[in-house]
Amino acid sequence: MPPMLTAEPLGLIAGAGRFPHLVAAGARAAGRRVVTVALRGNADESLRDESDSFHRAGIVRAGRWVRLLRRAGVREAILAGGVDKSQMLRHPWWRQWLAYLPDWTSIRIWYFRAPDRRNDALLRSLAETLEARGIRLIDSTTYCRDALAPPGVLTGRRPNAAQQADINLGWRIARALGRLDVGQAVAVKDKDILAVEAIEGTERMIARAGALCPKGGWTLVKVAKPGQDMRFDVPAVGSATIEQLAAARAAALVIEAGRTLMLDREAMIAAADRAGIVIVSIREDAAASNPDEERPAV
Repeated sequence: MPPMLTAEPLGLIAGAGRFPHLVAAGARAAGRRVVTVALRGNADESLRDESDSFHRAGIVRAGRWVRLLRRAGVREAILAGGVDKSQMLRHPWWRQWLAYLPDWTSIRIWYFRAPDRRNDALLRSLAETLEARGIRLIDSTTYCRDALAPPGVLTGRRPNAAQQADINLGWRIARALGRLDVGQAVAVKDKDILAVEAIEGTERMIARAGALCPKGGWTLVKVAKPGQDMRFDVPAVGSATIEQLAAARAAALVIEAGRTLMLDREAMIAAADRAGIVIVSIREDAAASNPDEERPAV
């Protein structure tokens, strides 16, 4: 029997990928009605079947998000799923405006409230704007905590000495990038940096690393930012990540335990085992216990 949906409705501002589906399923299992605002060009149409109320809205139409959510009685919302921000930079500003038709709320966030265009700055300004209008963004993993990565080596294969050296370097570099809010991932081979994630996202960075290292055997390190705000931009990996790594001939994936979503953990680990890819999940507190961060504990 399905749960009684009696609690206050939850708003779901949904981008691309599996993450919004996990949130919707978890919230409904907890007895909350889910009011979804699906970001046009990003959120999957199948999310409609997992929502109690479903609406489409543009990615720079934040004022419409607010109106839709408030009309449904929403006071708490979760932001989940990816948005390809790089698409917005492919045209001059006037063509961007014509393509996306930003509303006044989004214009204020983009040009006046956010100190710069990096993800944290934009998303914190968005959160402040929503809260000022009566909608509080909450921890995006609230209804899918079981999807957070556990610590340890998660695959049958363990890292060898060369991979461990790449893990050590990649961990330090990825943490520094996160601290600067540049990106969440780096690719490492033989203690050298192949590629750094920026606005293009992890998928395209993986393809670039594969092209730069055709012999393969490299390591992807993807971590949360130091002091990660769990309301948004939580790192996520899944079976598709393993497929991309295998196609690019990577040998290892390193993620952060407790702060990285494994969107389909069992299938992902099985795919990694078949591809011979190591998955290592490192706890932040364990890594911090190493003063020089030379050997993150697994």
